[in-house]
Amino acid sequence: MEPPLAGRRVLVTRAAHQAGKLSDGLRALGAEPVEVPVLEIRPPASLEDLDRALRQLDTYDWLIFTSTNTVRAVMDRAAELGVDVKQARTAKVAAVGDATAAALRKACVEVAFVPASYVAESLVDGFPEPVRGRRILLARASIARDVIPTAMREAGAQVDVADAYRNALPESAPELLRAALLEPIDAATFTSSSSVTHLAEAAARAGIGFPLAGVSAISIGPVTSETLRELNWEPAAEADPHDIPGLIAAAERILNRRLKADG
Repeated sequence: MEPPLAGRRVLVTRAAHQAGKLSDGLRALGAEPVEVPVLEIRPPASLEDLDRALRQLDTYDWLIFTSTNTVRAVMDRAAELGVDVKQARTAKVAAVGDATAAALRKACVEVAFVPASYVAESLVDGFPEPVRGRRILLARASIARDVIPTAMREAGAQVDVADAYRNALPESAPELLRAALLEPIDAATFTSSSSVTHLAEAAARAGIGFPLAGVSAISIGPVTSETLRELNWEPAAEADPHDIPGLIAAAERILNRRLKADG
């Protein structure tokens, strides 16, 4: 029996070192993942805020990690500074997403809270204790959206934001995108707001119209969907749950729908 997505080409925009799980899942359904990495992890413009926060971890009540990239960047920098995150006496750790939690546990860091979904309201409303008056460190990518710190501050928390890394557009992205579009693409998957804005930048550099004509945009969650809409690309589907398996299921759902419509 032919796999459900046989013959469908799906754009994968994740960083090269993170594309495997998504590409493998699409391939298992018969689709052809077309990898055009539009994100490359680099150090932030300044490590001053992160260094200061790491040196005073015991002054925080909570540390919030927003991604696996954040975990890697923070743990690497902490090691360079001789700081052991696992030994923080007062700070509990929250992880946005199961993959982030898994990365922390692999680093032997105990995770006290994982919100039900990557939505600021879910993070605040589901927090295991009132955040009012709590001192919180949020480690994240440079120029990330302020959804989480804004929601936490509105709830009365004192939030310090530290840039742990920055997402840069790989030099090869425009040419890879141009090559990918030599054949029709059925859908494009997005795992973050940065993947959306960087694909738009790659398209502009390649002289390609954006949004990509005739391509269904599939988003991992509400924040990414909002960024797509800001760039005039209405998501055809949004992952639920907001993770890679959910994104693969959303791709299967929307592409099957297109198959039936085309048939």
